[in-house]
Amino acid sequence: MGGERGSIVVMDDLGKPVDATIVFGTQFHDHTTQQLRDTVERGLAGWVVQNRKSTLVTDTSKDNRWLRRTDDSADKSGAKSAICVPLLARDRLVGVLTLVHSIPNSFNEEHLALMQAIADQASVAVLNARLYTESQRTARVMSALAEAAAAINTSLEITDVWRRILNQTMQALQVETVALALIDHDSNDLIFQAAAGHNSGSIPGRHIHNGHGLTGQVITNGLGLIVPSVKQDSHYSEVDKFEGIEMRAVAIAPIQSQGKVIGVLEAVNPISGAFDPDAMVVLAGLGSLAGTTIQNAEYLNRIQKAHQRYLELFEDSVDMILITDWEGTVLESNRQAVLLSGYSKEELRALSIDQLHEVKWNRTGLNFETLRRYDECTYESGLLKKDGSSIPIEVHARRVEFEETDSIQWIVQDVTERKELDALRDDMIAMIYHDIRSPLGNVVSSLEMMGELMPVDETLTSMLNIARNSTARIQRLVNSLLDINRLESGHQIIDQNSIDPQALIRESIRDVIPAATGRQQIIENNMTVLPLIWVDVDMIHRVFINLLENAIKFTPVAGRIRISAQTDGVFVKFSINDNGPGIPPADRERIFDKFIRVRGRDRTVGLGLGLAFCRLAVHGHGGEIWVESEPGKGSTFWLTLPVAQKKTTGQLKRKTGRLTMNER
Repeated sequence: MGGERGSIVVMDDLGKPVDATIVFGTQFHDHTTQQLRDTVERGLAGWVVQNRKSTLVTDTSKDNRWLRRTDDSADKSGAKSAICVPLLARDRLVGVLTLVHSIPNSFNEEHLALMQAIADQASVAVLNARLYTESQRTARVMSALAEAAAAINTSLEITDVWRRILNQTMQALQVETVALALIDHDSNDLIFQAAAGHNSGSIPGRHIHNGHGLTGQVITNGLGLIVPSVKQDSHYSEVDKFEGIEMRAVAIAPIQSQGKVIGVLEAVNPISGAFDPDAMVVLAGLGSLAGTTIQNAEYLNRIQKAHQRYLELFEDSVDMILITDWEGTVLESNRQAVLLSGYSKEELRALSIDQLHEVKWNRTGLNFETLRRYDECTYESGLLKKDGSSIPIEVHARRVEFEETDSIQWIVQDVTERKELDALRDDMIAMIYHDIRSPLGNVVSSLEMMGELMPVDETLTSMLNIARNSTARIQRLVNSLLDINRLESGHQIIDQNSIDPQALIRESIRDVIPAATGRQQIIENNMTVLPLIWVDVDMIHRVFINLLENAIKFTPVAGRIRISAQTDGVFVKFSINDNGPGIPPADRERIFDKFIRVRGRDRTVGLGLGLAFCRLAVHGHGGEIWVESEPGKGSTFWLTLPVAQKKTTGQLKRKTGRLTMNER
């Protein structure tokens, strides 16, 4: 063709230059893509690309399509002639070919036709070469990422993971320095955790405030970026600089895990002077690999710390803890297990759980089947110590995973002191009952005789009534103490009769009305016609007395107490409502336990037996009792009692301070 210089630009399917070569005389200059970018975008080559047509320029000084440079001036190279043709393969634009002669009018139409013929042949070769290059590049990228994945995932120790990520990044991109930064969960600042390469020692620990600098741009957009020359990039600022490193070119990719950016991977100063076209693909892939591995390493680190805390809690627990397999063989034990049982850790591992205590198979299930289904159970037993002695224990067994093995955890509490205290309380209750019952009976009889023998006197009658009410209250307390012991021992309620619930409520109100009147309170009886109930009359009478006295005690002066009931044909459901201070949620179950006292506003009130007796008595009749309360708005106690199933009628009679039923 007689040309002096020329160029070929290879383009991708989006029309962007991906590679280029300039020939000047006999010298070839590769990797000139950036140099020819302006020509493709705005010069003669750009016109050919847009129009997909060949063109002949006989005099470049007279054609506006020619992108004039400083060397085109008249005192230098001056006007030229040029031919520019598109490279079209199968209707795909794969590049543009340009030929230049330093003398105008050196090319004519014949040259243009010949150039077009050459381009038709060259375009197929260029397309094939481009596809081959792309496949080779893809293979290199995949190979680099595969090698990186294999190396990075070798360890899950977090600092080792960082080191491996940096080494693979430096090796894949051939750069002088690499750094890794993660977002701090509390401040959202970016903190550099590790770095490698030239002058990297000052980088770890460096902070970049949330959203600042090039790294902030990457985190915000979730997209990597390459700055070929930091001096020519307006976005590059002081915040992006690393101390002791002359920054020339930078590539930054997000580190992502589960679709969320958790940090950045930064590569500085490629050794070749420029980043390869696939640099960002490789760096972005490394960022994805790094994100997954770092997240897994952090999870493992948290699991290890949690495991360590568990082991510390396990070892330092005040309770005896054993871990067994599903055959019952002891796998692990804590310090308290050694102290309490008298066996060493080695001796405990040679034992099974049923050699250490009597397993309640009705609670755990044969071969621990109940534990397999419901995960946990609690019961009382006795610990068989090495010296042959036994101590009372409470056992809580549950299914756990221990050392990645399905196991059973046994938490054993020494309840010796509790049992001794329970025994002391039982002895005290028995003493109170037996030592008070007899003299109290004499007092009651004496008061009855005094009422019959003494002359009628209003003052004496009032004093006798006070004495009778007080002794009746003491009798109810003594009888309740005895009933608590009997019901807790599993005794059945056998003295049951049918009774009109309205009559029972009326008698209960009559017994507590003096206390309510003294506090200017009103007791509303909203009972309607109801079926007879089948109960131990004296016991249920004491239940209502306890509930009403409770309501009177906690209802403010001039307050109101309401009693109502309804039936479903099987049970009668009673409610006793007050407008007192209410019961905190944490105490609503505890108040029914023995010896539990709820602290009032000014003092601790109650002996902790009244409501415990109520629950045992109601449950003994097959009913339920519970409380509903809203702080500051009062409480409502509910209880259910069974409807009598046989036709009986009766009336209430007062006899030695107790309600009885005459049946017919």
